[in-house]
Order: sequence, then structure tokens, then C-alpha cells
Amino acid sequence: MKQGEKKFRPRLLLIIGAALTVTFATASAQDTGKKTSSYAPVDIKEDFAATMARMKAAKSGVEKKHADLLNERYDLSKRPAQGITMSRGKPVQEGVRVKLSKEMTWDKLAAMSPDEIREKDVFPAGFFPLPFPNHPEGGMLFPKFHIDEIKKQEGRDLTRFDLDYDLPDHFLPDFPAAMYLTTRSDLGDVSQGKLVTIMNYYELFNGILNPKQLEGLRLLVTPFPQQQFNQTEDRRTEKPSRGVVCFDCHANGHTNASTHLVGDIRPQEFRHRLDTPTLRGVNIQRLFGSQRALKSVEDFTEFEQRAAYFDGDHVIAAKKGINILDRGHQVHSMAEFQAILDFPPAPKLGIDGKLDEKKASESEIRGQQLFFGKGNCGGCHPAPYYTDNLMHNIKTERFFKPRMINGRMASADGPIKTFPLRGIKDSPPYLHDDRLLTLEDTVEFFNLILQTRLSEQEKKDLVAFLRVL
Repeated sequence: MKQGEKKFRPRLLLIIGAALTVTFATASAQDTGKKTSSYAPVDIKEDFAATMARMKAAKSGVEKKHADLLNERYDLSKRPAQGITMSRGKPVQEGVRVKLSKEMTWDKLAAMSPDEIREKDVFPAGFFPLPFPNHPEGGMLFPKFHIDEIKKQEGRDLTRFDLDYDLPDHFLPDFPAAMYLTTRSDLGDVSQGKLVTIMNYYELFNGILNPKQLEGLRLLVTPFPQQQFNQTEDRRTEKPSRGVVCFDCHANGHTNASTHLVGDIRPQEFRHRLDTPTLRGVNIQRLFGSQRALKSVEDFTEFEQRAAYFDGDHVIAAKKGINILDRGHQVHSMAEFQAILDFPPAPKLGIDGKLDEKKASESEIRGQQLFFGKGNCGGCHPAPYYTDNLMHNIKTERFFKPRMINGRMASADGPIKTFPLRGIKDSPPYLHDDRLLTLEDTVEFFNLILQTRLSEQEKKDLVAFLRVL
């Protein structure tokens, strides 16, 4: 061993050991011989300054490892679709971005059985579950454009000292997103092109909302402590933080693609990266949470504050400042506002949610026929809102053998809520964990998973139809 290595390795061991004192146990019991805990550590032994210095020093290495994974999986270049934009004009990215090995094609892959794909280990890397940028650590993570706007409006800093957001901005939704109300469709985008915050919600909505809805919106933009953003020494911000707001993830009642980990799975390596879904159209939904199957928007609102904000750990929530909402007043008001968030206009759809063929192109019409026919999409996504309000287990684990990917155990996904597809082009990236960057990726994924064997033209037509929903 060289002299430099003698100094480096003990230091590395010290860093690794310290990391385990402030995060969930990340190794399985089988690997370590120790029993893992369902609980996060409450009594932190490491000084905050030491924690911050250690994690800042590790940041570049952590992010490089994750960036290498993204580049191995995806074509991350900026390639907008000609003439296709989101509601406020941001270009939609086009093309299949998941990479295949040189000897493989999508047609060859689609012709193989799940067992054959599994045994030959040719399941596309980009179809595996996507890890959080630092999966052993987890926590809420916001795109820089949102961090910058919140800092500008409120002086509240959502920057984490240990980690930055991972996916390029061009794959993310409009920011700030348009906001539509079922009660005032005549107004169009009621956000007036602004990010709705505690600083401007009243001037924007006074006279448009009733008092309960206005109070609900106020609560949705009010900061409350959260696992990584709080006043204790167990946080990921340089200074003590007032916390986060519901609309930090569901910006303008939509989504800005903020991510974290689901709170209802243990141990840490089995927790799923979480795609923040839009709140548009929650009035027609009967299940809430991508995999939790909460039965009302009130349940969802209360659960987020009590548990999801704190990684599903009510014990550590008590330490960091749990916000116990009053069900009859606060939760009800928040839910009443969420229930009037509407889908974006879809001028080519009739009142039945299907195409007005006088307004649609031939490709879009063929795509609709495929959607409800050969593509087998309509079975779970029926018109008019393109959801069956159920959960389905598509069992992707049929196609691969379980493996660890950057701290994330890729295995069974379990049941996933059928999200509405209305306005879907406004909500990239896709699937419950962001693994699919474009609608083309999504069509290829389900063509493989459902074994529908669509032709290249049929895939293009299906994407054309999805873009007009």
C-alpha cells in the first residue's frame, strides 16, 4: 500500500461510518448481518457543521455517479418536437431517449418473450426503476428554476447543501405552469404567468375564489417543517429553514417535477423515487398517491403533512415540527381548492373526451383507434378523463432479475395508480418514478410490457393522439 493510500482509506471509512449515523440504514440485513430499523435516527450525534462539511465534500462524487447512470441510460440532448408545446409554450421534447445496446433494436426486443428478455439480460437500462440522485439519502429535491423563484419572492431558500436536481430542465414541465379552474373556465390561465406563492396568492385570487377556497390556497402556499427543511440539526439546508409548501412540488397546482422517495416502504433501498403528479383534475379522481391508494383528497392532504413530509416517520416528525391540520376546517379548505383545479383546454376533444374528427389529423385519428384497440391503452385509461380510478400491477419484474442500481434495489414496483392522461404532454417525465423522459419512451415501454407489437408508424400515431389529450 502506498503512503497516500494509508491516509485516504481511514478517512474514507470515517466518512462512510458518519454517514450511517444521519441517514436510514441502507444495507439489507442479509448484507450486514444486522437487523435494520423502520425508524430514522432521532438523536443525532454528529455536529451539524461536521455533517454539512462531510456531505458537501461528497457531493461532487455522488452527483457524478448519478450523472454517469443517466448518460448511460438516456439521450439527454435537447430535441424539441416541431410545433408541439405545453400550455404556456414550452417545447415538448420528442423521440425515444432510452438507449439500446448496439446489437438490439426495438423490434427485436418486442419480439422476445418476458422470460427470454430476463434470461438474456437485455431489458433496456432506461426501463429499470430510476434511483433518486442520492438514493441512500433521499429527501425532497427541487429544480433550480423553482429554487430561484422562491428565493426571489419569499427569501426562502430551498437549496440543499448536499445535492442538486438531476434531470435537465428541457425534460421538465412548463414553469411557472398555467392554472385553470373548473369554476372559472372563462378566465383561462388564472396564474397570469406568475408562480403562485404566499406573496401574491391574495392579490391574484381575491374576488375569484370563495373564502374557504382562498383559505385553502393560503395553506397550500404556507411553509411548514419537513424532513430536510426544518429548524433542527438534522436538515439539509445551511441555515434553519421555515420548511416547504405543498405548491413547492405541485407548483401552481400542477407539477414542477420535484422528486423525493415514497414514505411507505422500508428498508431504504426498496423505497421508490417519486414523480410529483399534477393536481389538475383531482376532482374526478377516486384514489390519491401514486401507490398509496388514499381514498380522498382530504386523506391525501392530511397524510402529506403528517407523514409524507417526514419520510413516513411520525416519530421524527414530532422532533422536527409536525403540522397537524384541523380536518374540519384546514384540510377541508385545502381540499376544496384542490378540487377546482382543472385540466388544460383540449380543443380537439369533444364532450365525450374523444376526438372531434373534423379538427383532428389523420395520424391523431389513427392514434385514437390504436389507443382503444390494438394498443390496449383504453382498458386502464378510458375516456373522457383517461383513468379507470383503479390501481394495476404491470409486473415489470417479469423482464429482469433484481439488482442494486446506485443504492436502489430494482425489483417489483407493485400496484400503481392509473393517472389521468388528460393534458399528459404538460407533465413530463413519466411513470411513477420519472424513468421515462418522453411520450415516445412511454409508448415503447408499454409496447414491451403489454406485448402489443406496434409498428413504427403505429407508435408515431399513438404519440400524436396523446399530445392532443
